[in-house]
Amino acid sequence: MKTWCSLAFLWLAYFGHGTLSCPALCKCYHRSAEVVCNEVPLTEFPSEGLPENTTLLTIQFTNITSISEHHLSATPLLQGLHLYSNKLRNLSSNLLRGVPRLNTLDLTENQLVHLPPDVFSHAPLLSLVLKNNMISKADAEWLPDNSNLTWLDLSGNRLTEVPSALLRKLPHLENLDLSYNRLEKIPANSLDPLTKLERLNLKENKLGSLDASVFRNTRNLTYLFLPQNRLEKLPQSLFQGLAQLSVLGLEDNLLSHIPSGLLDQVSSLDEAGLDLTTNPWLCDGKVEYLWRWLQKNKKHAFLAESIICAKPQSLAGRPVVSLTESELNLQS
Repeated sequence: MKTWCSLAFLWLAYFGHGTLSCPALCKCYHRSAEVVCNEVPLTEFPSEGLPENTTLLTIQFTNITSISEHHLSATPLLQGLHLYSNKLRNLSSNLLRGVPRLNTLDLTENQLVHLPPDVFSHAPLLSLVLKNNMISKADAEWLPDNSNLTWLDLSGNRLTEVPSALLRKLPHLENLDLSYNRLEKIPANSLDPLTKLERLNLKENKLGSLDASVFRNTRNLTYLFLPQNRLEKLPQSLFQGLAQLSVLGLEDNLLSHIPSGLLDQVSSLDEAGLDLTTNPWLCDGKVEYLWRWLQKNKKHAFLAESIICAKPQSLAGRPVVSLTESELNLQS
């Protein structure tokens, strides 16, 4: 009898405090303290019924349009919040005040345009993903000074610039993804605070040029992606100091030549780590440096045979690496 009473007491305590509660339309995995609301007709954040001990919350493919500090206060132990592909338009200021342990926030593919000041303050975020929204302006006021972020993804938005004031708040950043935006330039000193940066993705923007010193302080860069921009020329010392660079993407730009010595600065390239394809290479005497580099380093070039001459007409369609000294009018 005593055993039965003890079990009954434990049962009441367990259920009475709502430990096994779960919002309608969601699934709760109590052992792992995880809640998933996936492809359900939610229109409001499901605060009601969320277990207080939830540490990982995923809400995706719903019709939720806003989220506030009040909503998140229902899960004070939250560490990971994934809000992929909802209809979020609004985030409240001081959004993270009630989740002091949150380290991962993913807001991919919503309808966010403007974000208020302090929206990502008050929590020790390490990873912030704002991919595929409609953000046209990044604001330093989003984040606290000396942010803990190591991963920031702003790809697939409408940014024309990234303010230096925002980057100064990111001394621990290791990954920065700005691909698929509308960036026209990277100010000369703007990346200087990012001394721990290892991966930078600038794919598919509108960059027409790069300052010679833009990467001078990012000496830990290992992956640098610059394809599908409008780059016509590269400064001779652009990659100086990038001794750890293993992957460099320069494909699908407007490069006709590269300056002598440019690729000698990136001696740590992986096999097939350099992509120079889909550029309008002018195969005259000025292509000699690229031609000689390819002769010695062909294994480091991705699809080396696809680095093709666009001009002159007599050499159009020929792989640069296949040319002869006589065709380039070079002296032996």
